[in-house]
Amino acid sequence: MSAAATATLIPLEAVEPAMIEEVLDRAFGPDRHARTAYRIREGMPWLPALSFAALDENELLVGTIQCWPIALQTKQGPVPLVMVGPVAVVPERQGEGFGIGLMSAMIAADADLAKGGRGALAQVLIGDADYYGRWGFSAAFTGGWRCPGPYEPERLLARGASLAAMPAEGMLGPWEMAAGR
Repeated sequence: MSAAATATLIPLEAVEPAMIEEVLDRAFGPDRHARTAYRIREGMPWLPALSFAALDENELLVGTIQCWPIALQTKQGPVPLVMVGPVAVVPERQGEGFGIGLMSAMIAADADLAKGGRGALAQVLIGDADYYGRWGFSAAFTGGWRCPGPYEPERLLARGASLAAMPAEGMLGPWEMAAGR
């Protein structure tokens, strides 16, 4: 049985913020705040219903996933999206399936929200297409989207039934309406 098979997933809001930050620092380094993804979601609170923590067989925190309300800012106005990530697993436990478990839990929670009347929002992330492609993420519709900082266009991935109807161009940034700005 793999370690991931014995993982426990809990709501991320049940974890002390300092512990979340420690996992993120260990997974991505202390300079992670300079990444473009942080600029895209700047000032936004993460979405508790789509954010989880993974505990290992000893109930130690080994991974987290956070999702954020963002928007594609277009000439016609903002189009709401969900930004997925960071998906973080401590280095010594990477490759054991914790990331897959966290992503699968988020996808299932998002589907439940969509069925509950929220409607389905497209999801976007900056990541590896080979890894995230298993959940339907691709760069097929993001070629005209821009980010407020450096990024590799082939790593700007999105998934969702509404992608084909979305504007082909725009800038990713905070979802101003969600923040009440």
